[in-house]
Amino acid sequence: MNKKIRISVLIVLFIAFYVYGVFAQNKSLVNTSASKYAKLSGIDMSDVTWTNGFWADRFKVCRETMIPNLWKIYGDPKMGHAIQNFEIAAGLDTGSHGGAPFQDGDFYKLFEAAAAVYASTHDPKIDKLMDQTIALIAKAQRADGYINTQTLIDERNHPKEAKAFEDRMNFETYNFGHLMTAACVHYRATGKRNFLDIAIKATDYLYHFYKTASPELARNAICPSHYMGVVEMYRTTRYPRYLELAENLINIRGLMKNGEDQNQDRIPFREQTKAMGHAVRANYLYAGAADIYAETGDTTLLHTLNLIWNDVVDHKLYITGGCGALYDGVSPDGTSYQPKDIQQVAQAYGREYQLPNFTAHNETCASVGNVFWNWRMLQITGDAKYADVLEQTLYNGVLSGISLDGKGFFYTNPLSSNDALPYKLRWSRDRVGYIAYSDCCPPNVVRTIAEVSSYAYNISDKGLWLNLYGGNKLSTRLKDGTPVKLTQTTNYPWDGTVNIQIENMPGKEFSIFLRIPGWCKNATLLVNGKPAGVKTTPGTYAELKSKWKSGDKLTLLLPMPVKFIEANPLIEETRNQVAVKRGPIVYCLESVDLPKGKKIFDIALSAKTDLKLSPIKIENSDIVSLTGEASTHNENGWKNNLYREVSTKNDGSAYIRLIPYYAWDNRGHNNMETWIPFDR
Repeated sequence: MNKKIRISVLIVLFIAFYVYGVFAQNKSLVNTSASKYAKLSGIDMSDVTWTNGFWADRFKVCRETMIPNLWKIYGDPKMGHAIQNFEIAAGLDTGSHGGAPFQDGDFYKLFEAAAAVYASTHDPKIDKLMDQTIALIAKAQRADGYINTQTLIDERNHPKEAKAFEDRMNFETYNFGHLMTAACVHYRATGKRNFLDIAIKATDYLYHFYKTASPELARNAICPSHYMGVVEMYRTTRYPRYLELAENLINIRGLMKNGEDQNQDRIPFREQTKAMGHAVRANYLYAGAADIYAETGDTTLLHTLNLIWNDVVDHKLYITGGCGALYDGVSPDGTSYQPKDIQQVAQAYGREYQLPNFTAHNETCASVGNVFWNWRMLQITGDAKYADVLEQTLYNGVLSGISLDGKGFFYTNPLSSNDALPYKLRWSRDRVGYIAYSDCCPPNVVRTIAEVSSYAYNISDKGLWLNLYGGNKLSTRLKDGTPVKLTQTTNYPWDGTVNIQIENMPGKEFSIFLRIPGWCKNATLLVNGKPAGVKTTPGTYAELKSKWKSGDKLTLLLPMPVKFIEANPLIEETRNQVAVKRGPIVYCLESVDLPKGKKIFDIALSAKTDLKLSPIKIENSDIVSLTGEASTHNENGWKNNLYREVSTKNDGSAYIRLIPYYAWDNRGHNNMETWIPFDR
């Protein structure tokens, strides 16, 4: 090879090295492939293709409607103003910052959703749009790596007044964190370094900031998405300083003089035993701490996470997976006579068993954070209980945050809603197209839907793990590089039959772990039509170890009877009421489905109520509703009456229809309830 050719080859290799890098090439959503203290690893984001059924439908709406609709909103100067903020910060336009201080972070979430969809579709239009957006973000970024459009715009308009990290309510670290996560997802989806290089500069800025800032300023952070972001940057680049930064962040938390339960920093993280304060900030913190444990093995972190997880699941979690019962409250409550010790909290976890229905806050972002937290706990432990909560939250608490057509959004997710209430709550009772000043939930739920395929499977040293069921094709590799291809055919969650056809298998022995949901009794598992001979205990993974070959067929049968669920009697609001559940789906009653003249309050269920499956379509989405006869009671005559003598008269019966909770408020303005009176 002559000298000119060698030089040309070296130039090409250098360009390829710079553009595509040599960073960690695992392309999973949360990369625990090299995490010493994680039992499971994710598959690459492109390894799963939804083929038909529930998640294929939601992914299609996400790609065709959710992302384009939100991108249009964020580019509208009269609504989202997010893209305009970057243009002004970059000096390409003039004006003031528009939207909430966390608007940058919310736009990064939307960008992440687009990158996740690109990983599955390789749509060149999405790739082009992302490259154009990255170029704009790069122009806005300061030379030292700092990027937060509100501060950057203030620096242009009021250079003597603007200061970074002076006000925790500017959400700078929150915005940084979502930038880091989106950049890692983009790098894994495309192989390009253009966004990752921006994130490296930003993370380096944060690293040096925490090295030099005063202790009080360094602790001045809110809604810690940056814990997850910094760890993911470490996993992508393997730069030790990023793990050092992540450990420092958790170590200094709770050491500031004026910490708050609202922000989970009144006391050090390792001394906390209960979920408290703002539920979104809490769940982001818990997810980030789990990430740090996965890399360091710091058992003091895992001990705290176990205590808090048990507190949530045993005392504070809604049946939908929703988190954060309180619009407003106090913390601690009833434990101190000293006014100085009592702090206000909002959008927050309340006391044990404090789970109201009409006034349930349940911010959509808190449900998304609950998914993040439980996913990371699953990676660490391989314990199916975390996958159970993840599934419960996805199907109910997350999906309720967005309309079936992908254009309307809830900020809060109450379990009952009724026009008879004489007060107006802070957030809309109906989904809206844009949540002014607090549009954090729409892009969060959209990126979660775009990324559900990454939660469907795991791999470990032992083999392949199936966490979520849905019609899809999988083409992946085990930890040792063994290629695995299979096709999953099912109408889950409406039907409990899951067929798995193994394809192109090399004849290597390994285990396949199938999750037996905690709600499922008497599950059956067949291999090539014959009983598998393994235990199918609810809330565990059933392990099938074999020398698999192409053509092998696994059949999982998950019985899905309609169940009436009662709550712990210490939950005052649900005494003598039941929720209706089938499989992972929680159902509710809407007034639109009642006979004329009947109200929500008139309906009662009983042990004799026989609810049958009834497939319907709402907003062109296939849904299985439940229909049957229910008891009725005349609940009229309550105007100006707070109490009255009980009537034992049964008013008769009425034909009712229940629909999945996530699908309510898709047929116009309605009254709704999830917990229904029960006649024993």
